[in-house]
Amino acid sequence: MSNPSRTVVVVGAGPYGLSVAAHLRHRGVETAVFGKPMSTWTDHMPVGMFLKSTPGASSLSAPVSGYGLGDFLAHHGLPALGENTPVPIDLFVRYGRWFQEELVPELRSEQVKMAAATDGGYRVTLDAGDEVDAAAVVVASGVVPFAHVPEELAPLARYGLSPSGPISHASDHGDLARLAGKRVAVIGGGQSALESAVLLREGGAKVHLVVRKAHLLWGSPPAETTPLLRRLAQPESPLGPGWSHRSVSSGAGAVRLLPEKARLGLVRRILGPSGAWWLHDRFTDDIDVHLGQQVDGMVLTGDEVALSLRNVDGGRSWLSVDHVLAATGYRIEVDTLDFLDADLRSRLRRTGGAPRLRKSFESSVAGLYFVGLAAAPTFGPLLRFVAGTGFAGRRASTAIALRTN
Repeated sequence: MSNPSRTVVVVGAGPYGLSVAAHLRHRGVETAVFGKPMSTWTDHMPVGMFLKSTPGASSLSAPVSGYGLGDFLAHHGLPALGENTPVPIDLFVRYGRWFQEELVPELRSEQVKMAAATDGGYRVTLDAGDEVDAAAVVVASGVVPFAHVPEELAPLARYGLSPSGPISHASDHGDLARLAGKRVAVIGGGQSALESAVLLREGGAKVHLVVRKAHLLWGSPPAETTPLLRRLAQPESPLGPGWSHRSVSSGAGAVRLLPEKARLGLVRRILGPSGAWWLHDRFTDDIDVHLGQQVDGMVLTGDEVALSLRNVDGGRSWLSVDHVLAATGYRIEVDTLDFLDADLRSRLRRTGGAPRLRKSFESSVAGLYFVGLAAAPTFGPLLRFVAGTGFAGRRASTAIALRTN
């Protein structure tokens, strides 16, 4: 690097990493970006998946116009997507890679092995052994490091999370086809669980869906045209209609000022576990649904898993399957980011397991920034979605440019 003291390293090349990098480059900040572009979406989300976000809320953030999802479609002569048309994952990956080629062309696909603090900066070591000195590091590592398996599934998880073993996490699958013909218990009631159940059924698996809650929740389709009174009662936002969605979308900076309990409550409640409206018709009766049930025991015999299910009244039943798919979401814990030096992690102030961030996305360790899901406990649910890349990209790049110039 020509001037290591001013270099900013971005770890991760998904929507948040690419967006922040694009804004940094536009501001003249020397930027080194490491990671396989859109790898979370290609390697950890199944073939046939669609984004839950509408097309209008599925664009990465660019510092100039002309690089949204709609621009990509027009540039390649592809038909525009209406707001009632879900975005296929393969199309979104193509869009993200185009965005990268256009705005972050110097990306390097090497993985970061270690980032450690030095006097006045950071030293970043790559898998191949190369080292990069940096003034700041932006962690945009996505959701996969935070994959969560609840305690009741821990006895199975001790065998390791693998599509070929007794249990896997939803993020372990780039393709669910290997489970065709199997009996699969999908644990969870959110979009990941519901869509996994549908894709498994459509691929020839026998699916059992185990849900703690007594009912499933489904979203409503966005209206192509909305009457004035409805717009006033339920204003539109990137996260969907409603004042709560509008507030956390446009006021993400203000969310940070709320008490910790209130912030975490917003992240849990707003856009909590539910299925996308467009998935509902594909969720057919041949998916065996166990509502109000929780796993409270298991027996592994050969290749068969027998799950003990307990309902809210204390009644129990047994379910025998070939594989358990934990579609149980993500829980932020910075200690799972083992590419960050242990001493560096120990110095981070935290909200639960998440880094506590300043308004600039900077952590309590000077020059270390977090964007994406890791920032949601600070700035609210907007940071769980692609729509948050604009807020993160603009705010973080502004602060980092002032720091390094």
